Amino acid sequence: MRQTSYPHLDTGAWGRALLRGAASWWHMVHFGAIVLVMALSPSTYNRANRATTAKHIYASTWQVLPWFTALSALLSLVLIRVVVVTAQSYGLSQYALQMVVRVLVLELIPLSAAVFVALRAGLAFNMGATTSALPAQADSTSRLSVTRLRVDLVPRVMASAFAVLTLAMVSSVIALVQAYITVYGLSPWGLPGYTRTVAHVFDLAVTLGFLLKTILFSLAVAVVPVAASLETPVQPASADTVQPGAVRLFLVLLLIEAGSLAIKYI
Repeated sequence: MRQTSYPHLDTGAWGRALLRGAASWWHMVHFGAIVLVMALSPSTYNRANRATTAKHIYASTWQVLPWFTALSALLSLVLIRVVVVTAQSYGLSQYALQMVVRVLVLELIPLSAAVFVALRAGLAFNMGATTSALPAQADSTSRLSVTRLRVDLVPRVMASAFAVLTLAMVSSVIALVQAYITVYGLSPWGLPGYTRTVAHVFDLAVTLGFLLKTILFSLAVAVVPVAASLETPVQPASADTVQPGAVRLFLVLLLIEAGSLAIKYI
């Protein structure tokens, strides 16, 4: 009698895949811990490393800050106007500002900044920067020397993290200014009520949660793509169209956002 095999029921293959996944996640956490320790070490910031870090920060943050801020301000203005007009049409204008702050400033802007930096800097790092900077040692952090980690990788990671924090904070401040102008115009008489509303939203717990979430976003964008590129063997560009770490990075961002929402609203 002919026997039929079911590859999807192979428990051994599932076990090996599970072990590979666990090892991959551990590699990411281990690399992140190494980079964080080096970033906090005073010995990292010699003159050459300071210049390299400043160059990467300029490329990842300052070059894109003006037009990213302009695009974010335009989208924020459209969203603020839609929310305010909709709230006024339903007689809920007193809740319009709180809705704008909670949805736009607390949730959308940090996530959009993280995704933007990931697409521009973090994931692009996998396509060429890693293989050019680490031609013979791009498959494991254990084979990378401390000097090469400090000189080549730590400045890139710090620049990506700094870019997420800067873009999120600047865009949040501009969105708050736009919300005030949309509701009160250029009159200064709305400042007391506006500051009370914003302070009611940004209590201590929400402020700490917002800062923690933005920092976690920045660390994820900075660490996950680089760790994945070090783990993945160098292959021809046509071998795989999916950049290393892309799915994992967006999964991490989704988990951070979902955890933040669950803590605040559940």
